[in-house]
Amino acid sequence: MYTAAITGTGVFTPADRITNAELVQAFNRYVDLQNDAHAEAIAAGERAPLQYSSEEFIVKASGIENRYVMDKSGILDPEVMHPLLRQRGDDEPGLMAEMALDAAQKALAQAGKSAADVDAVICAASNMERPYPAVAIEIQQLLGIHGFAFDMNVACSSATFGIQAAADMIRAGSIRSALVVNPEICSGHHEWRDRDCHFIFGDVATATLIERKEDASGAHFEVLSTRCATQFSNNIRNNNGFLRRTRPDGLNERRDMQFMQNGRKVFKEVLPLVSQHIADHMADEGISPADLKRLWLHQANKSMNDFIGKKALGRTPTPKEQPNVLQDYANTSSAGSIIAFSQNSDDLAEGDTGLICSFGAGYSVGSVLLRRHG
Repeated sequence: MYTAAITGTGVFTPADRITNAELVQAFNRYVDLQNDAHAEAIAAGERAPLQYSSEEFIVKASGIENRYVMDKSGILDPEVMHPLLRQRGDDEPGLMAEMALDAAQKALAQAGKSAADVDAVICAASNMERPYPAVAIEIQQLLGIHGFAFDMNVACSSATFGIQAAADMIRAGSIRSALVVNPEICSGHHEWRDRDCHFIFGDVATATLIERKEDASGAHFEVLSTRCATQFSNNIRNNNGFLRRTRPDGLNERRDMQFMQNGRKVFKEVLPLVSQHIADHMADEGISPADLKRLWLHQANKSMNDFIGKKALGRTPTPKEQPNVLQDYANTSSAGSIIAFSQNSDDLAEGDTGLICSFGAGYSVGSVLLRRHG
């Protein structure tokens, strides 16, 4: 039995950034166009007018101030309201693979390792740009990694589930190391025309190198324990898929073919699930709240994170104890907790303990207990 350790992380941040002010301006222009187009139906009471968004509403609802995306031109065009990404040829690197490549190279550099030191690649994300060939295998080929690769999807929990899968293989001795990459193009599955959620998502890619502890060449985080859990729910859902054209209304524009959620139910049901999951995981490993120096939580909503952090520590965490990147990156699905970890872990001291936790559609929740060395 071997011990797994996180030895490097990397973050790819897109060049395009959208502020709340830009987003609100575009959305409200879309509202004006729609209300003008349907003025007669609205006047007759046959259709409700669309309502404006505001910067104040967005910050209060989520804590988000900015987001990075792969293309802002289409998103901010009231006539389009979605990213405009060029069609790539089959002989070109896919967009997800290109994003992941940047993050993976940064993770390898931080760990002082090369592609020759990696045995496996896991591409874990909430959406894949194609069913096959696996995006992970394309990333493997671009990096020049031997061994194997596969895709996995557990929505917003994909990164922590991927870390558990990699750590389990390392513990068992079947591999020495793995790259878990999380290229998230959330802007593509998002409905930018829905006031209740038009501000939620951003794009990013993260990568985590996991190795046998004995192979670490510098500072690293020993993986003390991992834990995953799922519970079926329809409260966060996206009905798009390859069977879409087989349905009578499959070729029509349908709202449920993009990100959908019942926010109130999610808040009410996910918070106790995640809080209990963290408490049980820590208790089973003999780690008390006082032992936990850092919480790297899924970056979905500031109020949710504040609640979970308070439950986990038994008090209100300081910003340093529970760092948020939500205000800068928005919700980046599985990548959020890894961004928080990558950007807020270097200051921990030898022996300090922290916990990565992600949660989302499924419902799903994954947690990783870590200890700093070096």
